[in-house]
Amino acid sequence: MESGGEMIGKKKMKVMVAIDESEGSFYALQWTLDNLINSLFSASNEPSIEGGLITLIHVQQPFSLGAYPVGPGGGAVVESVKKAQQETSAALLSRALNMCSDKMVKAETLVVEGDAKDMICQATEQNPVDLLVVGSRGLGKIKRAFLGSVSDYCSHHAKCPILIVRPPREILTK
Repeated sequence: MESGGEMIGKKKMKVMVAIDESEGSFYALQWTLDNLINSLFSASNEPSIEGGLITLIHVQQPFSLGAYPVGPGGGAVVESVKKAQQETSAALLSRALNMCSDKMVKAETLVVEGDAKDMICQATEQNPVDLLVVGSRGLGKIKRAFLGSVSDYCSHHAKCPILIVRPPREILTK
């Protein structure tokens, strides 16, 4: 039942999906679109006008001059690296937006810079969402202890519910 364009008894859901270079993050987005879309979003044929919204977040690593030997003309190197990061972000988010568009789901993008774990949690606070979806790289206990796990960190620090989507083994080994 509708009244004034609003769904009665149904809340518009806001979901944030973390996207990076891994196939696991795209699997998490596809899983969200395939499995949650009917319960979280309206079943209309319009791009989620009465349903929710997916925010696609991508975190760029900050560029540190200390990591690269830069001599004369170093400014050009810095600009080149930053441009490459922006192009990578644009390509990743374009792929993700196309996936949402194919399912007729309204999506927006957010690009931030910093440590992925912290920035994703911070983004869920600054842009309140009902659910955070992250992929899992399937790290073993030892690798996770040394490398850290974005999904593990977010599961303990995000101020909203979080869904960790583990891809099938064949995607993890690509």
